[in-house]
Amino acid sequence: MLSETGSILYLFTKLERGLRMKESTKINLKSGHGIKEDINANPISPRQVLIVRYEDIAELAIPPGELRENIVIQGVKAENFQPGSLINFETGAAVRLTFHCELCKRIKHLVKSLASIQAKRGILGVVIKSGQVQVGSNFQITPHQFPALSEKPYERFLELLLKLPSGKVVTYKQILQTIGVDHSYMRAIPTYIKKTSALDYPIHRILDSQGNLISHVPEQKNKLEAEGIKVLCETGLLPKQNKCFVALKNYLWKDQTIYL
Repeated sequence: MLSETGSILYLFTKLERGLRMKESTKINLKSGHGIKEDINANPISPRQVLIVRYEDIAELAIPPGELRENIVIQGVKAENFQPGSLINFETGAAVRLTFHCELCKRIKHLVKSLASIQAKRGILGVVIKSGQVQVGSNFQITPHQFPALSEKPYERFLELLLKLPSGKVVTYKQILQTIGVDHSYMRAIPTYIKKTSALDYPIHRILDSQGNLISHVPEQKNKLEAEGIKVLCETGLLPKQNKCFVALKNYLWKDQTIYL
């Protein structure tokens, strides 16, 4: 597969929520983590870095940094800048592109219509090799080096379930982080669970963010115990106060290499 050379025009980091992006001349990328000191750094997230093409934002007259991107690049064709591509920087750092950043109301004021920025919003990625990158340096981009993650959150949810091993559990909060969606999607997880086949996917390994079992998962307690997971139960004063839960410190699934 042929590679293409491009260069870095701008670099930005997000240090705190509520603050504007901070422009930098160099940033440090850390494998399995993201950008050092950036608020979006997360070892299990597929959205550690947001990269946009200068050609796209220039066409839309959007100033660099306004899309909350981390890296603005130039000189690469749109057909090579796609989810699944690999970017190798001069310093040895590398980023795997995962999926397009979704359109949202936060950027609505920047364009005449959200449709005009479709596929030009930038692509998210994960850092797979550490190193420092700086403005003016070059990189090589090679398409089709990894499977592209689905653009649909529900399909990423299903892919995650297939990776959960027997004897481990995952929480709602972990799911949101691992499939790369905003906290507002917390309300969608019960819907995802209800429409997912318990025969084809291990939905019984999903717990709420406090480690409690979920009422709409059939036979969850029995299935977890069959996998060697100890389920604890407490009886409340009222039937609705009864609950069963799992000690997360003992059984929580952790895989910081999921996207490496």
